[in-house]
Amino acid sequence: MPLTAPPDGTTRRPPRIARPRPVERASSAWVDRAVVRGDFWGAVRAAGGAPIVEPDPRGDADHRVVTFLWRGSEATRAVLVLPNKIVDPRDLARNLMERVPGTDIWHWSIRMRDDWRATYTLCVDEGEGPREQGEYWAWLRGRQQGDPLNSRTLARRWGGDPVSYVELPGAPRGEDWQRREGVARGTVTTHTVRSELLGNERPVHVYEPPGGGDDLHVLVLMDGEMWQPGLDVAALLDNLIADGRIPPLVALLPDSLYSDLRWAELACNERFVGFLERELLPWAAGRLSLTDDPARTVVAGQSLGGLTAAFAAFAAPGRFGRVLAQSGSFWWPDGPDLESSEWLTGRIAASEKLPVRFWLSAGEQEWVALPALRRLRDTLREKGYDDAVYREYNGGHDYLCWRTELADGLVGLLGAQAATATAAA
Repeated sequence: MPLTAPPDGTTRRPPRIARPRPVERASSAWVDRAVVRGDFWGAVRAAGGAPIVEPDPRGDADHRVVTFLWRGSEATRAVLVLPNKIVDPRDLARNLMERVPGTDIWHWSIRMRDDWRATYTLCVDEGEGPREQGEYWAWLRGRQQGDPLNSRTLARRWGGDPVSYVELPGAPRGEDWQRREGVARGTVTTHTVRSELLGNERPVHVYEPPGGGDDLHVLVLMDGEMWQPGLDVAALLDNLIADGRIPPLVALLPDSLYSDLRWAELACNERFVGFLERELLPWAAGRLSLTDDPARTVVAGQSLGGLTAAFAAFAAPGRFGRVLAQSGSFWWPDGPDLESSEWLTGRIAASEKLPVRFWLSAGEQEWVALPALRRLRDTLREKGYDDAVYREYNGGHDYLCWRTELADGLVGLLGAQAATATAAA
């Protein structure tokens, strides 16, 4: 069926929804003991740095108390803790650290389920902040930095200092992302690809599997600048291919050039899908032996990229037959009611079922995005997409979570084809 034109893709904000429940604050027995014993910062070093993770005082094995720390100075006025989605912008004061009187110890503790993980930043006022209340919070949020007490970091979008992260004992680990000895490496090259449809050009990172191959599977992954070189997705693909969990594939990773353009291109933009389908894929096929089978082609993305991945399959199901959408912005565009929001879900509901498989996932802490995501899940079920996968994990809108979900989604969408390829070989 012909596509109804989507709304103007200039919407710049998700729905304004208050966090339904504030994060549960807690007291830290570890901090209390360490203060009494003395040499507090020596105890922090001996514990491996911050955050401090300790058992739940209620005796619940499925929960932990997580304590973030800052070593202040005489000038320190405030320290704001911003774990991904564990904050309500309307009530930032709940995320302010407290100072142990008479010391340089600032601390903030929350009670979280044992499988939680998140990147986070700290915002510190060392006495320079404005005195006017109306200006203060925006100023303080603009002072974000990593945690000097935490050596665990993740790359940040579009460069800049990395962000710190915390993973509780039950959270999925990122072992698949670690370079392993003895695993054959694919090659990564970066090219400048011109789009006549979009009237611009951009870097595209191309991953080729070890040993090459013919008629290779294809992964098109949005926001290439973050995935490669930022997170080194090539290491993940090398490991999954070596383990036989996915078939050898070529990955095409187009960069998002800058924020405003990303909003315009990744909001159900037919020209951008045309770039992927009619310019990028043919460009790559002129250099490598790629499949043109939509069932062996995955289009993937996160946030607006997840929305675009699903839209690409809806707009071009004859080329994109597998969708991996993580924390997709399916609320887009944010109108005053459902009739003027969630445009793509409405189009899917009004269309015939397509030969497309969906893998959708999102974080339990994404209270703004989850209502629309769950409505899309329900719509897919009603339309007969019985093989669609929908998962929620204990995390937020966060590359720390997306990297493990990307691995699981690729295996879920392509794993059976990897087994078939291995048997045929």
